[in-house]
Amino acid sequence: MRLRDYIHSMRSLIGHKPLMLCGASVIVFDDERRVLMLRRSDNGSWCFPGGAIELGEKVEEAAAREVLEETGIEVGTLDLFGVFSGPELHHIYPNGDEVYIVDVVFSCNSFTGSLKSTGPETLETRFFHLTHLPSDINPPARPAVEELIRRSDSTSGRKRLDEH
Repeated sequence: MRLRDYIHSMRSLIGHKPLMLCGASVIVFDDERRVLMLRRSDNGSWCFPGGAIELGEKVEEAAAREVLEETGIEVGTLDLFGVFSGPELHHIYPNGDEVYIVDVVFSCNSFTGSLKSTGPETLETRFFHLTHLPSDINPPARPAVEELIRRSDSTSGRKRLDEH
């Protein structure tokens, strides 16, 4: 059973009530240490490439698949960056579906292929310097973005996302 069928089946039983979903995201770095982000088609906000894990799929496979589907590039070695969950990853989609996300986030320093600019889920893809990230970060992506900023330079006095 494909994930969309599974979610549709669950939604037919519970409607818009909360559903727990496990996702996988990837922080892709280019040679200049910029990070790849995409602007979502459902709400216009920015996030790292990623999405829900299919039933029976390995997390790393889901991460690589989502990056390829959303950006057109193939990632190299994935390193675990962190696992994010809790109230910050509660999200209500524009259609009213409510979810609590557990996001397994990887980082990657190598990729092949060329970025595609748009797709069904993606309005735009772009690499950003950590000092110039977009201000409209998708709420479930904020904890990973904050952690990336914290790890990258906790002594620089850089502003938090909510202070931009």
